[in-house]
Amino acid sequence: QLQLVESGGGLVQPGGSLRLSCVVSGWSLHYYHIGWFRQAPGKEREGISYINSRGGDITYADSVKGRFTISRDNAKNTAYLQMNYLRPEDSAVYYCAARQLDSGLGWNNAATFDDWGQGTQVTVSS
Repeated sequence: QLQLVESGGGLVQPGGSLRLSCVVSGWSLHYYHIGWFRQAPGKEREGISYINSRGGDITYADSVKGRFTISRDNAKNTAYLQMNYLRPEDSAVYYCAARQLDSGLGWNNAATFDDWGQGTQVTVSS
């Protein structure tokens, strides 16, 4: 079974940066499309970025476009989310998720992702 482990979260001041990592084990990452999601208290889980298995198809939510960058290193079985110019409203638990099929139901449809990490907390505060 595929396992995903996120790391890199923490407390950062507004305007700061963090780099989240998602290490995949149990199978080779190159078979999987990866999504990054986040969920703040009292809010629904939000899809924020997506990268397909080959890295040629990348999408961002409007809320993070221009500030966040998704990437992947299949050789290292790791996906990344570089987050710059962080804002207090970016505070949430961040999750990476994997799926093998592009269902056509939307890059940010959480229900189409089969495997999830446990999440890493990101807090943006002065």
